[in-house]
Amino acid sequence: MNRYSSILFFLFLQLFFAIQPCHRVVTTAAGGGSWQLLQKSIGIVAMHMQLLNNDRVVIYDRTDFGRSNLSLPDGKCRVDSSDLVVKNDCTAHSVEYDVLANKFRPLMVQTDVWCSSGSVVPDGSLVQTGGFSDGERKVRTFYPCNGDCDWVETGDGLKARRWYATNHLLPDGKQIVIGGRDQFNYEFYPKTSSPGVYSFPFLSQTNDRGSENNLYPFVFLNSDGNLFVFANNRAVLYDYKTGKVVKTYPAIPGGDPRSYPSTGSAVLLPLKNLDAATIEAEVLVCGGAPRGSFEKVAKRNFVKALDTCGRIKINDPNPKWAMETMPYARVMGDMTLLPNGAVLIINGAGTGTAGWENGRNPVLNPVLYWPNGAAGSRFESLNPSTIPRMYHSTAILLRDGRVLVAGSNPHVGYAFRGVLFPTELRLEAFSPPYLDAQQNNLRPAILSSTASKGKYIGYGQKLLVRFKVTGKLIPNMISVTMVAPAFNTHSYSMNHRLLVLGNIKVTYVGTSTYDVQVTTPRSGNLAPSGHYILYVVHQSIPSTGIWIKIL
Repeated sequence: MNRYSSILFFLFLQLFFAIQPCHRVVTTAAGGGSWQLLQKSIGIVAMHMQLLNNDRVVIYDRTDFGRSNLSLPDGKCRVDSSDLVVKNDCTAHSVEYDVLANKFRPLMVQTDVWCSSGSVVPDGSLVQTGGFSDGERKVRTFYPCNGDCDWVETGDGLKARRWYATNHLLPDGKQIVIGGRDQFNYEFYPKTSSPGVYSFPFLSQTNDRGSENNLYPFVFLNSDGNLFVFANNRAVLYDYKTGKVVKTYPAIPGGDPRSYPSTGSAVLLPLKNLDAATIEAEVLVCGGAPRGSFEKVAKRNFVKALDTCGRIKINDPNPKWAMETMPYARVMGDMTLLPNGAVLIINGAGTGTAGWENGRNPVLNPVLYWPNGAAGSRFESLNPSTIPRMYHSTAILLRDGRVLVAGSNPHVGYAFRGVLFPTELRLEAFSPPYLDAQQNNLRPAILSSTASKGKYIGYGQKLLVRFKVTGKLIPNMISVTMVAPAFNTHSYSMNHRLLVLGNIKVTYVGTSTYDVQVTTPRSGNLAPSGHYILYVVHQSIPSTGIWIKIL
């Protein structure tokens, strides 16, 4: 073989391996991190995901797109005369994924859960609300178990139809359910002293005729107990108890919409200095599609997505947006808080909007955003996936610090051929750079805690965590964080928040072993009662987390 032929053969091999499915780790590209294919197929599309406190993830798609690729067990079938496609369906549209065992099992939902919402409540169960058609007013509960449980449907638990709504857990343990298609109002679940539906004019004011752009509003519980609500390109601080707007924020610069179907993403940045009289709370909104993009897609004009992020201090007397530019334009991206306080931006497309085949140019590279970095240098591009994650993709943080990534384009009939982006059933995990093996000697390993599993801890209490670091410890680079796991769908992680615990004191207790003492948040306004993942972080490298419960 001559030199020219050898080069061609080498290039052929490179191309051949480049187009093969990723079975372990991708090592090419711009930055750090690695990818692992966990399952070649879970049988359904991961349109919605929630991590529970037994390290299992509840995943579901929708019931009215035909038969999935996963059968229900024991001859079960879902019989639904109102279903638009299959009225007698013996396949699953939900699974429970066991993270530790890397196994999954089918679950059964009875009515349509398409584009629904939910949150984990204080007892650890997932309470999921709404959906489409016969599911639009339903409430369903999934209780953590050891593999013998399933969805429990409680009927019409909602007063209004909720499709593309947002849920948030409140300090009293209830969920508030906000908005949805043609619903400019909110309600609470469970129904006790607040059984009705309450008008929220802000949602009608942010509704763009023909494209809406105010669905799945971004909602965050502020440290004062009010709700920051962002829809389209504007936000208010809302007192849901009195039904009054407390503060109106300026429109995000540029005026372009960021909510579904323009579909940017948003997070509440880590809450710190929890003992301060007024806590600095910042919201970060990234990506989306320029105004008019949804209408232009109908004419096969795929407009470049937005490449900007807006960041605003919501408790400032005169809050203003600070704008930044991402390395990639991105619509339908997911933003996930990592244990070390960084934000992962992952999934999505470079052009178009949300909707089947409405996006183009998959953005395969995740990006890290460092909130405490200098302006202009906060973004870090990471290694890409080989799997496009477009409409109906999801991403959630796992206890071990990986990010579970799944979903994309659940076409009618679960189409795999004749479409640009086929229905995607693969499940993968992204390991951020902090999980690289060369960091192991600096990585804390939690040995015990005064709030270990099976116990709970109260507000404003001392919390002691014992951990081990085999390398050199730098005490002033130790922090303790607690993360509320998210309900993720449509590029938004509901109820997701991270708190940096204060009054930190590190003590050496033996060979490579240390105690760290911190104080828990002072109220449910900061951390609504429930289960959190607690991490010890050293030099931005987190431990594997442990589950704690705060009451």
